Amino acid sequence: MTTGTPRGGTDRSFLFVLGSSRADGNAEMLARAAAEQLPADVPRRWVDLARLPLPDFQDVRHETGSRHVDENEELLRQATLEATDIVIASPLYWYALSAHAKRYLDYWSGWLTVPGSDFKERMAGRTLWGVTAMAEREEVVADGLVTSLNHTAAYMRMRFGGVLLGNGSRPGQVQDDDRAMVRAKTFFRQEAPIARFR
Repeated sequence: MTTGTPRGGTDRSFLFVLGSSRADGNAEMLARAAAEQLPADVPRRWVDLARLPLPDFQDVRHETGSRHVDENEELLRQATLEATDIVIASPLYWYALSAHAKRYLDYWSGWLTVPGSDFKERMAGRTLWGVTAMAEREEVVADGLVTSLNHTAAYMRMRFGGVLLGNGSRPGQVQDDDRAMVRAKTFFRQEAPIARFR
């Protein structure tokens, strides 16, 4: 399921990739709070991976023949390539990205080898962001998720805007995290440097 806003007079466009297994989850709420601060003419597209499912990724890079590409995969690939800013909004599950979000990134491996796509070259210079909600209050528990996104951006020669962290387990609980809601107001205004492996 996708929703979009028409392209405006801006050179930025955001793709929000929702990786929660439940609708209207805390990570999505936090991402929407941050997105509300973007200028009105900045296009935003929202993709809910639970409603646009992908099968488990099959790595066939070293096999002969072509790999079948289904409609959902191609929609996601095109949406990814059309955005200047990709935001992965995933709850923190076992100190890492959700299965939905990780599967989406696994598909990037396949897109690297699509004939004529130049996926890595086209992604270079774009910005990867993360938004997560977690049950723990100690932010260090999200280090694995942050590192995963940072290293993905570094490998792709992208910029990395960091991860907006919020606390919330029960539905809507992140809205009570005043610190996260304040951070959301300026999250997409911060500098996003070229990612480096660290």
